[in-house]
Amino acid sequence: MFKIKYAGPRPVINQHGVFFKDGKEDKYNFLLTALKILLSLDSDTQTKQVYKSMIESNILDEPKIHKILAQYDSELEKEVEEEEKNYEKHLQEEIDYVKNLSTISEIEKEAWVNNLLSMKEYMIQRAINKIYYMHCIEDIANIILKKSIKKIVVPFDKNFWHVLHTIQGKLENLKHPKNTKLSEETLQDGSMIVKLEILD
Repeated sequence: MFKIKYAGPRPVINQHGVFFKDGKEDKYNFLLTALKILLSLDSDTQTKQVYKSMIESNILDEPKIHKILAQYDSELEKEVEEEEKNYEKHLQEEIDYVKNLSTISEIEKEAWVNNLLSMKEYMIQRAINKIYYMHCIEDIANIILKKSIKKIVVPFDKNFWHVLHTIQGKLENLKHPKNTKLSEETLQDGSMIVKLEILD
C-alpha cells in the first residue's frame, strides 16, 4: 500500500538547484476536501437533486483514506504502482537527456542529475497524491451521474473552489459531456458559498 502524505509544491529542477513554483500545489492539499465531498454525496441513500453540504472539518487519517478509496475501485493500488513505474521511467529519460546536452559543462550536468535524483522520492509522492486525488474526482463524477445531481453547494474557500473546478472539468470532458456552471455567492449573513450546477 502506498503512503498518502503531503509532499509540497511542484519543483523546477536544473543545474542551478531546486526551486518551487507558486500556485502548483500538491494535490494532497485538495484530496481531503474531495473525500469529504465524496462521502457527503454518497452517504445519503435518497436521491436528491441539490446537495447543500457544510462539511465537517474532521481530519481523515491515512488508513481511512485508503479504505474509502478502495470501496470505489479495488484496482486503485495497481494504478498507483503503475504510476510509480512510469515516473521512474520518466526520471531516467530526463537524466539521459541532461547527460546528452551539449550546451552545458560536465560539472553542470552532474549537478543537474544529482538534483533530479535528490528529488526523486518527492516527485513520486506528488504523482501518487495526484493519482489518488483524480480517482476521487472520478468517483464523485460517477455519483453525480448516478444520482442525477443538479447542484452541489459547499462553503467557499480555496480548496472547495479548486475541487469543484476539477469536478467541473471531469464532467465537461466525459464521453457524453455535461454543461456546468461554477459560481460563488454571498449569502445574507455575509458568508460565501460555491455552487456547481449541472445544467443538463
